[in-house]
Amino acid sequence: MVPAIRTSALTKSYGSTVVLHPLDLEVERGEVLGYLGPNGAGKTTTIRCLLGLARASGGRSEIFGIDSQAHPAHAHAHLAYVPSEANLWPGLTGAETLHLLGRVQGSVDSAYRDELVERFRLDPSKRVRAYSKGNRQKVLLVAALSSRADLLVLDEPTTGLDPLMEQVFRDCVNDARARGQSVFLSSHILSEVEALSDRVAILRSGELVEVGTLAQLRHLSALSIDATFDADPPDLSRVPGVATVEVSGRRVRCQVVGSVEPLLGVLAASGVHQLLSREPSLEELFLAHYGAEASDGRPSGAGSPDRGRTDG
Repeated sequence: MVPAIRTSALTKSYGSTVVLHPLDLEVERGEVLGYLGPNGAGKTTTIRCLLGLARASGGRSEIFGIDSQAHPAHAHAHLAYVPSEANLWPGLTGAETLHLLGRVQGSVDSAYRDELVERFRLDPSKRVRAYSKGNRQKVLLVAALSSRADLLVLDEPTTGLDPLMEQVFRDCVNDARARGQSVFLSSHILSEVEALSDRVAILRSGELVEVGTLAQLRHLSALSIDATFDADPPDLSRVPGVATVEVSGRRVRCQVVGSVEPLLGVLAASGVHQLLSREPSLEELFLAHYGAEASDGRPSGAGSPDRGRTDG
């Protein structure tokens, strides 16, 4: 069975500037793939090439086995796309816009569309010009989700949504997965990707640097250990795999990479009173990969890496 998405050595350059290096990526049927990367990494460029909105400089992109560069209309019959910016017709009402988008898509589950309008608390009687940014984004989400397309391509889909509506969106993506739909989710909201994705792909400077489940990507960051002792703590700085040791009285905080067995042996022999361990979040994995480049003075996830960019 062919995957929902497959790229083979897909590249994109603008003159001498390489935006997307040879990209080999697959999204299996029925899975949610989270696509992460900092500003200018090439995420939006990947989507544009997948959809046939930008001509690839080389390689191949397929949607359910269809060459999306050579036959974009045929490929689009199997997908629904939500861009990060909702550029809609200001003179139309929400209901008219949903009807038009449904006609363009070619299929719509009308009952589910009405349900989504309620769930997203969208007033379809208002004209688009009267909608907030978040409400315009809701129109795109309702249109895409109600199409019941085999593949949902979502580029920063929760732009402008409040936390309550973000949760509605997550529930809808989980519903889509349960129906067997595939989802390609490009998002800067790391908690969103962590909550929804079966696998995560990390793009850096146009190159795919990691692909895997969250469990497989845990190796990118250390395990955090917080231990309290009955007496003075032991010296953990020489224990294999242990780094960043901080001592405060009888309390020690450290990180361990790789096997924790050597550390556990030392702790067990040293009268440890309390031991807490925590796996890294997706945000910590991301920061571990990019370091200062991703931490440019603003909180990770506080702003879209690709906002206002065409090469993201």
